[in-house]
Amino acid sequence: MATFNRRAFLLLSGAVVGVGVGRVAWADPAAPLDQPLRALYTALEEAMRTGSTAPFPQRFDALAPVVDRVFDLETVLRVSVGLRWDTMNADARTRLLKTFRRFTVATYVANFDKYDGERFQVLPGARDSGADRIVGTEIVSGNGDHTRLDYVMRSDNGGWRAVDVLLEGSISRVAVQRSDFRKILESCDADALIASLRRKIVDMSDGALNS
Repeated sequence: MATFNRRAFLLLSGAVVGVGVGRVAWADPAAPLDQPLRALYTALEEAMRTGSTAPFPQRFDALAPVVDRVFDLETVLRVSVGLRWDTMNADARTRLLKTFRRFTVATYVANFDKYDGERFQVLPGARDSGADRIVGTEIVSGNGDHTRLDYVMRSDNGGWRAVDVLLEGSISRVAVQRSDFRKILESCDADALIASLRRKIVDMSDGALNS
């Protein structure tokens, strides 16, 4: 399997979405539907080119604001947690949001840490899915392998943000994440999920991020 294909499956199984503190929309409501995705891919390529020449926390800080802007973070988390979200108190939700954001950004930094000639391209056109729109993209590896990633985009305060990613057009990141999270939440509370995410943050950053 090509390098990026491995990254894509790791990102899906690792619940790669971010949660920012608050809802951040793109400043220009008239901006193209694909603008957030182009910004994300530009940032990822920069992160890959930087690679291990910069410390993990530095790359984390560079990528975090982009992840916050591109994804409708709070919506994705709420859908992934499901009905348990409504039973969590405000403090538990706040702590989960903050930890999940760090986990998300750390996952991107850990997986996009080496440049091997990949090309990121947004495909022309978009298709409707109810009130949402789906934008197709491809990541082309240095040896020519193509990985298809479709982004489900939703209007958010006048801008567009991603609420799901479909690997090869069918494997929903949110669905994978929902299954993983609910296994933990079935028998435990939010603290167990927070603890699990914190352990993964430490592992991915080789201890550079301690929570």
